[in-house]
Amino acid sequence: MTVEQRPVPPSFWRRWLAAADVYRDRRQLVILLMGFSSGMPFLLSGSTLGYWMSTVGVDLTTIGLFALVGIPYAFKFAWAPLVDQMPLPVLDRMLGRRRSWMLVTQVGILLSTVALGWSDPLHTPWATAAAAFTIAFFSATQDIAVDAYRIEILRDDEQGAGSATTQLGYRIALWVVDAMALLLPSLLPWPVVLSLIATLALIGMATTLYAEEPQAIHRAADSAATWVKEAVVRPFAEFFAYRGWVVILLFALLYKYGDALGGQMARPFYNELGFTGPEIFGVTKSFGVAATILGGLAGGVMVARYGLFKSLLVAGILQAVTNLLFCWQAQAGHDIVVLTFAITADNFTGALGGVAFIGYLSSLCTAGMAGTQYALLTSLMAFGRTAMSSGGGWLAAHTGWTTFWLATTLLAIPGLLLLLWLWRQQPKETPPS
Repeated sequence: MTVEQRPVPPSFWRRWLAAADVYRDRRQLVILLMGFSSGMPFLLSGSTLGYWMSTVGVDLTTIGLFALVGIPYAFKFAWAPLVDQMPLPVLDRMLGRRRSWMLVTQVGILLSTVALGWSDPLHTPWATAAAAFTIAFFSATQDIAVDAYRIEILRDDEQGAGSATTQLGYRIALWVVDAMALLLPSLLPWPVVLSLIATLALIGMATTLYAEEPQAIHRAADSAATWVKEAVVRPFAEFFAYRGWVVILLFALLYKYGDALGGQMARPFYNELGFTGPEIFGVTKSFGVAATILGGLAGGVMVARYGLFKSLLVAGILQAVTNLLFCWQAQAGHDIVVLTFAITADNFTGALGGVAFIGYLSSLCTAGMAGTQYALLTSLMAFGRTAMSSGGGWLAAHTGWTTFWLATTLLAIPGLLLLLWLWRQQPKETPPS
């Protein structure tokens, strides 16, 4: 074959457009709305709760300890076998396994969010904690069903795009909830604000009723022993058959730990520097959200183009480095330009890493038991976000904000080292051409 006869390789842009074509699927709309439903309650036991508490005078150490109300996210694997295998009376026949569990949890989220709004975090913190814990429980249970639905309705090569779409819907929900939490309290009392936020759960309910049930096979157990084997033993046994499963679990715990620690204390940090609610909203919900959406979409395309491990490494380094920008913010003080730059960069790299991370965890799961296996992996990620990050307030109070943000950067190193080990154990990835 002469030089002139050789086939011309696809152009750089043609390869990227081919990778982006994965988003052209009607199932992605359902996944987008389910991502919204998952994201809607998340801040209510996290940064929204922390911001509310800081505005009414609760001290930093207590705010940090309130991260523990999110502990259901860390232990959802304990009841994930029920979500995978136990049919709900009446609803299971009407909606199917995944959708029936989603509907029940969405009703629970609506009611417990109203209860949170009518509590008093300053004078009756235990009532506030109980309501926030209940939100986290229903939210974590919904995540089990939603994640299993996404994994089971998509092929393996679509998981990267599915995780990107999920993250997009998730981030839109965070934007809406944050906008309401930052702007409405100047016009309405907190109980009314949180009751309005609760109504967003109706979007998830409508999506659940609209969606089609995936075709995963759920075996009917003929005895208690068989049920335990299928619901509990088999999902874990199949996962533990992976080479290096201990390293996988440690990686799930540590890959996003630095970001989780910083995210827990970000709002109190902004508040101490003198930023007002409208200022925080103006930056996080314009530049920040735009960066998050772009980062999520870019992450899905990057995974489709270059594969999971290369994407995880690049995004992991970037999301660690951008935490250093908040050291700059701590030194600059009340500087809106620095805040804009820091939040934009941090949100873009965080979304980039989140898509690759979710895509990797999803690729490890088996249809029919995906809820249990995925819950095991994301429970460890949540443990880093809740129990392991509950000391963030103490660390910031005793070391200062500059040292705190430097620590969040250094805490990314163990996760990256584990990633390199996992990459070496895998067959060589061949990204799509």
